[in-house]
Amino acid sequence: MNERVLRVLEFHKIIEQLTDNAATSIGKDYASKLKPLSQLEDVVRLQNETDEASQIIRLNKTIPLGGISDIRMSIKRSVIGGVLSTGECLDVANTIYGGRQVKNFIENLEEEFPILQEFVERIAPLRELEREIKNCIDDHGQVMDSATSQLRSIRSSIRTFESRVREKLESYTRSNSKMLSDAIVTIRNDRYVLPVKQEYRGAIGGIVHDQSSSGQTLFMEPKAVVELNNQLQAAYVKEKQEIDRILKDLSSLIAEQHMFLTENISILAEIDFIHARALLGSQMKAAKPKMNDQGIIKMRQARHPLIPADEVVANDIEIGKTYTSIVITGPNTGGKTVTLKMVGLCTLMAQSGLQIPALDGCELAVFKEVFADIGDEQSIEQNLSTFSSHMTNIVEIIKYVDHESLVLFDELGSGTDPGEGAALAMSILDEVIGRDARIIATTHYPELKAYGYNRDKVINASVEFDVETLQPTYRLLIGIPGRSNAFEISKRLGLDEQIIEQAKGLIGVDSKSVENMIASLEESQISAEKDYEKAHEILRESETLRDQLDKEWKQFQHKREELFKKAEMKAEKAVSKAREEAESIVEEIRKMKASVNIKEHEWIEAKKMLEEAKPTLANKQEAQTSQPKESKALYPGDEIKLLTVNQKGEVLEKVSENEYLVQVGIMKVKVKRQDLQLLGKPKPTYEKPVATIKGTEYHVKTELDLRGERYEDALLKLEKYIDDSLLAGYPKVSIIHGKGTGALRKGVHEFVKKHPSIASSRPGSGGEGGSGVTVIEFR
Repeated sequence: MNERVLRVLEFHKIIEQLTDNAATSIGKDYASKLKPLSQLEDVVRLQNETDEASQIIRLNKTIPLGGISDIRMSIKRSVIGGVLSTGECLDVANTIYGGRQVKNFIENLEEEFPILQEFVERIAPLRELEREIKNCIDDHGQVMDSATSQLRSIRSSIRTFESRVREKLESYTRSNSKMLSDAIVTIRNDRYVLPVKQEYRGAIGGIVHDQSSSGQTLFMEPKAVVELNNQLQAAYVKEKQEIDRILKDLSSLIAEQHMFLTENISILAEIDFIHARALLGSQMKAAKPKMNDQGIIKMRQARHPLIPADEVVANDIEIGKTYTSIVITGPNTGGKTVTLKMVGLCTLMAQSGLQIPALDGCELAVFKEVFADIGDEQSIEQNLSTFSSHMTNIVEIIKYVDHESLVLFDELGSGTDPGEGAALAMSILDEVIGRDARIIATTHYPELKAYGYNRDKVINASVEFDVETLQPTYRLLIGIPGRSNAFEISKRLGLDEQIIEQAKGLIGVDSKSVENMIASLEESQISAEKDYEKAHEILRESETLRDQLDKEWKQFQHKREELFKKAEMKAEKAVSKAREEAESIVEEIRKMKASVNIKEHEWIEAKKMLEEAKPTLANKQEAQTSQPKESKALYPGDEIKLLTVNQKGEVLEKVSENEYLVQVGIMKVKVKRQDLQLLGKPKPTYEKPVATIKGTEYHVKTELDLRGERYEDALLKLEKYIDDSLLAGYPKVSIIHGKGTGALRKGVHEFVKKHPSIASSRPGSGGEGGSGVTVIEFR
């Protein structure tokens, strides 16, 4: 991208803000070198990277980038055999740890961030190298005693020598205090000395290492400690040699891992760079733009990135679909140049992977070149006029402009005769439009107001001006050329009405018509915007009402289901209670049967009908449907259902055209045809022995096997089996319960004793199953 364009559009100020948001020095280095890219796939990749980091910020989380340093030079020095300092080694260890923290943070996020996760997958943990460095160097950059046993021994001897020297010198301070300027032990040239008064130099004796500025105090090393100081210095030399050896070994270990370390620092710098882009977007309240290579720009409520939020005016702008050029006309200081720069700077930011200050859903194009001729850039050295300076830039632009270019012209054709300048401006626009470039141009020439109406790919625009306050509003009006406000402004400033009217008479009819047309367009647009706002508000209220109704409908559905459940539970309880009462009544009548001529099988049939009399409850999820009326003729033996009582039965005979005699259980009733539903034809006759009682067949075995059944289930089956056996007319049956623990056998025996229709019972014989079987004989 042209460096001059980057300077004119003040892209460097965006770079400064981006650099401030980087957390590491190497991240700042990456940010400072950011340049717009010109390939769509590259720009999309950058935008996706920034978007992932933005999502992390929106989750109120921060990528931990602390402790990471630019260790590239240290790595290079270690590779060529250099010995790194303790601080450099510590930076390497801290950077390894910082990289591992970033890796763990991104890998442990609940959401998926594929681009960032792909980055951190390549970070090598290098725990062993970090451990080796941290075992030797503490957090303050000092080599620890525990680094090696040799260093521990050397430092132990140093402390011993230091203690002995101090002890010797402190004895001097106690016994010769009058000879000393101060009763302290100090150090000069790495040797312990005493501050001796000048006149007692001979009395103390020894080596003078320094003196005070006045010359009255000499810093002397007494002869008695010279040897101890020499031993101490020798220990210091050994300590330094051992530390150098340790640092050399650590530097060699770092050199061995230089490829992984270089890769790690590169990835961490990239992540910091991405995070800085996301932070800048968050500060600007920016949005991710959708990128295209068709030259389409569409922004809603876009703001100039460098104007403070409390001062900037947001504008909508669109270009590249129905028209490829915008000509903004109107007076100076109205905000035309700001709009021009805003579009250019947002384009550069988007192509650099930065989000732009506009509403979500914005769309920007990737241009191979952005050209701009903005402001008064006349060259004093070349002694060029304003017009010449502009023309020099325009000539250079026309050399290279094509369909993949965005061109920004500010005050096109200015600085020369108005007539010639306007004609030249239109000719230049025609040329650039013919190359299918995207163009935004500003001008104050009235001749260009009609330009947009005579070109298919051009649209007029203007910056709104408030005549009441005599101030521009900085709102961009697409589709409306700027109109002169000279008469209105002059009138409000107090110019005589007669002079204004005379001036109006001097302008041409065409000019008046154009001004009236523009005024009408402005009024229409303002009215349309108000209607749009009103419609938008109504739409918002409608959506709110729809959501509320949807919520209430769901609540109603839930409430209805609860009521269905309660009703069914209530019905179940009522039926259960009725059944219990009916069974109680039947049992009472059973006890009275000795005095009433009622057969046992008739009571069993009545009990079965009672059990089957449970009503079918409506399903809350299904609509109630009525049974279709049957019209087909019935014949004796047909299996039917009596719809009025929901019971199965059999047709005995046809009484009349629409009436049949049917048997349902023990009852014979005459029923209308519409109350009967045909279920099937008579079943084939079984070869097994059957008992027929009043038209009902019962196919029952002479034995019941209860083995493996639960106690309660077994007794229920036993009770039903006894009833069926009585209906079948068997004189005796066998109950197989097995031996087992005896619980089931005991339960069977107790049931048999209480049943009024059982005459006797006995265990099975050897051939019948022994004690695992109970043989029952009926009355």
